[in-house]
Amino acid sequence: MGLEIKKLFREDPPSKSQAVERLRLVLIHDRAKVSSGLMEVLREEIIKAISKYVEIDEEQMDIELNSTEKQAELVANIPVVKVRRVLD
Repeated sequence: MGLEIKKLFREDPPSKSQAVERLRLVLIHDRAKVSSGLMEVLREEIIKAISKYVEIDEEQMDIELNSTEKQAELVANIPVVKVRRVLD
């Protein structure tokens, strides 16, 4: 029985497909990276665009660029203080 438990917790060396997948994720992440300057411009543009409609807490705002295995995604967490009245 002790041998069976060791087999369950034994770490096998990564397979070729796992290594290829890891490399692909690293490449996607590297391609998705943008400069801090561009991220700051993007942040300011987002603030400018949504501030027409809502008041936000800029200090608590968090924007990041994440990579998944198939795509890069922009994730924004923007606390809304209040909704502005917009007249048509």
